[in-house]
Amino acid sequence: MAVGKNKRLTKGKKGTKKKIADPMSRKEWYDIKAPSYFTQRQVGKTLVNRTAGTKIAADGLRGRVFEVNLADLNGDESVHRKMRLVCEEVQGRNLLTNFHGMDMTTDKLRSLVKKWQTLIECSVDVKTTDGFVLRVFCIAFTKKRSNQIRKTSYAQTAQIRDIRKKMVEIIQRESACELKDLVGKFIPESISKEIEKNCAAIYPLHDVYIRKVKLLKKPKLDVGKLIEMHGDLGTESGAAVARAEDTKEFVEPTPLAAV
Repeated sequence: MAVGKNKRLTKGKKGTKKKIADPMSRKEWYDIKAPSYFTQRQVGKTLVNRTAGTKIAADGLRGRVFEVNLADLNGDESVHRKMRLVCEEVQGRNLLTNFHGMDMTTDKLRSLVKKWQTLIECSVDVKTTDGFVLRVFCIAFTKKRSNQIRKTSYAQTAQIRDIRKKMVEIIQRESACELKDLVGKFIPESISKEIEKNCAAIYPLHDVYIRKVKLLKKPKLDVGKLIEMHGDLGTESGAAVARAEDTKEFVEPTPLAAV
């Protein structure tokens, strides 16, 4: 095609090139705070676009779910447990979170499943006294009796049914409390130990765990109760440092003769 016929070939692109702004320049950092029933309150930090026009930063943060290892929250060796925390309220640069669920790491779950034993599972929906509805999943495995010679330790169907019934009873009984008290029972595996002890008469169990907890329904947010649960967040401020000049009398410097 001749150059003279198509005038656009001789010219550059239509319109000027758009300036690309760094997306991180519009972001703000916020601290994630765990509830007071955990040892480590500072979970981490999260990013959000700063408030611009009708888009408020706090609205983008509420409802965010953070998955944290329990070993990081409590500073212990329970690395197989994952806790889910949801952001309920924003206070300054702090995000006040609440319990949103619990899970077990895949590698731990896979390591529990072995041959020559029976796996028993159950799930039950429970309601706490403060209106939270949770679905609790429990897992257990049969084990050999102390004087057993036989290689396998399989439970009969009737025994499995009885163990499952006992599991549901214990979980429902232990859940008749507030959410923070129930989470306090999940952390040291006190419900699992209770199930293991009560089911020993039916068939000996080992590796009993609350495998997973899902939050199905929660009541209307009570900000006062949430702040009370978080307690004093504390503002990290440095101590005042005494300067050397404060201790000495001020002396006027001599002016220079020439610069």
